[in-house]
Amino acid sequence: MKKTLVLLMAIWAISQPVAADESVRVLDNWARASILASRPGAAYATIESALDDRLLGVTSPAAGHVMIHAIEKDGDVSRMKPVGALAIPAGKRVTLAPGSMHMMLMGLHDKLDEGATIPMTLSFEKSGEITVEVSVLGIAADGPENSERGAGQ
Repeated sequence: MKKTLVLLMAIWAISQPVAADESVRVLDNWARASILASRPGAAYATIESALDDRLLGVTSPAAGHVMIHAIEKDGDVSRMKPVGALAIPAGKRVTLAPGSMHMMLMGLHDKLDEGATIPMTLSFEKSGEITVEVSVLGIAADGPENSERGAGQ
């Protein structure tokens, strides 16, 4: 009995890092190509989590800093508003997309060239840091499903 209990505890302990890594998934991450490095870039993704969590911040070596922005509409006028932390409800998908919530890459070190990839690290309150490779699509792309590269690449 004692050996069985020890074995079960060992299996549980070994499986915990895998379970933590799979609690949040970042899907279909992409950015639009930029014309100049002096202009901000925009990146998008779909985030889902098995647990209630919050996206606290994003970093990338491609930019001086990354801000999460929401779009507020007042009649015909749209404004970007920084979001301090983004709630990721358990079992729900949160989509950052053009014309909606997005990640703004400020202080780009180089322009974002179509076909390139850039690393981005998303920091979550419970799930810690997750680093993803972000595909840079064309300047007029609406998402990975509209690119030649295909969805989720």
